[in-house]
Amino acid sequence: GTAVVISPLIALMEDQVNALVQLGVNAAVLNSSLDGEQQAAVLRRLHAGDLDLLYVSPERILSNGMLARLEELPIALFAIDEAHCVSQWGHDFRPEYRQLSVLAERFPGTPRLALTATADQPTREEIIEQLRLQQAQVFLSSFDRPNIRYRVEDRDNPTIQLRNALDRHPGESAIIYCGSRQRCEKVAAQLNAKGISALPYHAGMASEERRRNQQRFIYDEVSVMVATIAFGMGIDKPDVRLVVHLDLPRSLEGYYQETGRAGRDGLPAEACMIWGLADVVLQRRWIDQSEASEERKRLERSKLDQLLAYAETVSCRRQVLLQAFGESHAGACGNCDNCLQPPQTWDATEAARMALSAAYRTGQRFGAQYLIKVLRGADDERIRSNGHDRLPTFGVGADLDERTWRGLMRQLVSLNLLEPDAEAMGGLRLCQAARPVLRGEQQLQLRQQTAAKRSKKSSSKERAALDLSGEALERFEAVRAERANLAREQGVPAYVIFHDSTLQTMAVQCPRDLDELAAVPGVGAVKLERYGQAFLDALHGGQVHA
Repeated sequence: GTAVVISPLIALMEDQVNALVQLGVNAAVLNSSLDGEQQAAVLRRLHAGDLDLLYVSPERILSNGMLARLEELPIALFAIDEAHCVSQWGHDFRPEYRQLSVLAERFPGTPRLALTATADQPTREEIIEQLRLQQAQVFLSSFDRPNIRYRVEDRDNPTIQLRNALDRHPGESAIIYCGSRQRCEKVAAQLNAKGISALPYHAGMASEERRRNQQRFIYDEVSVMVATIAFGMGIDKPDVRLVVHLDLPRSLEGYYQETGRAGRDGLPAEACMIWGLADVVLQRRWIDQSEASEERKRLERSKLDQLLAYAETVSCRRQVLLQAFGESHAGACGNCDNCLQPPQTWDATEAARMALSAAYRTGQRFGAQYLIKVLRGADDERIRSNGHDRLPTFGVGADLDERTWRGLMRQLVSLNLLEPDAEAMGGLRLCQAARPVLRGEQQLQLRQQTAAKRSKKSSSKERAALDLSGEALERFEAVRAERANLAREQGVPAYVIFHDSTLQTMAVQCPRDLDELAAVPGVGAVKLERYGQAFLDALHGGQVHA
């Protein structure tokens, strides 16, 4: 029979079907991107038993006509992809997913499979409950992505910090996540002005423009996509070498999902987050002022605290990240910024007491920037008019620079010693946990702040993802060019033909004939027959014959 794959996005379905067809699998997609004649052709293949895999959206399968049609056919399996969408507490909730429980009623004898790469324990329990999979086996593999290098930076000079990240991956595919539509447009324009090809993607754009920009990124016509989280699950591009968050994501679960778009081919990749206190203030305000229930607000605050703990940790980041999914990591990972360059800490106890005192004495209604000016004794008309230049805390922190104070304020918020007051427009007020610090009963060792400096640009030959040199690098470029030509001829993304990891192995092993090429991971029987000779010729300058 036919396996029906339920997938949430048109782009994701089309991407996977393209890859399956290349492998010789009888697969098709049925969605609104097809015209009436094309949809009729797919349905004819379905009824003729010509399809191994049929991809449909939740909305399409839930229509009475589609369910009735499937009941007449031998359906071998229902595979529900991106199953975390069923969780109303998750980062990507889609109401239609909850209605998929109808499959248990109408197809009681047909196997059902729910799949996701991003689900903590509560989300996994919700998937089982909502999709009525209580009797199903659970297969849980590791959440660890050892090829991704995690890096978190305090927002100092985001323009320089972003350029440094891109310079570590010259000419390679990158996704930059921004918190707002306006910021997406601005960052994309700035990158293009600097000669880096970039396109924006956000929900405020016309759907056709979004689709076109996404296709240009997938087909390697541009190297950088600057997007809100609207740019998400539809991306299965395996050769993304860099994911940057220019603003704090909503949760550690969402962060894991978004960074997981890097390095899907298994080659080295980087996830870099650049954030600041303003992000925390905005998110706390968004949570507190939302119309959600108090239970939901408590959950959202807890998720934000979990994310801040990850951002501010001085220990191995991978350990903190995996712990959120109930998984431990033995020892330091050796592939995050804290492992590679252990951060310096300092005794911030007295400085913290000054900051907490300043917040209290000014009425717990001013933000970090104002408090820093009070602590540093700034000549400021607003401070004078409020009479805060006469406070005991005025000027007591003049020996610390603004960057140090900014980092301290952010860490006090992440430690729940200070919290933004939504009703006071982000004014910082003391939490209960601040009392022992103020009384001198608790010591604080905090991360030292460092300034962002422009790094020297890497050579285009210094590929961060590929450990190749000399003749192997030349062979890699040759097979990469051959792949690009074939992709253009067929109108498919280059990675649909072969992943970079497959090309890298070809370049290193340099197979001499089709038998040796068949042993390269990623070269199956169908692709060997279709492309084998072309890639042997590319490896050997056209001098090899089968």
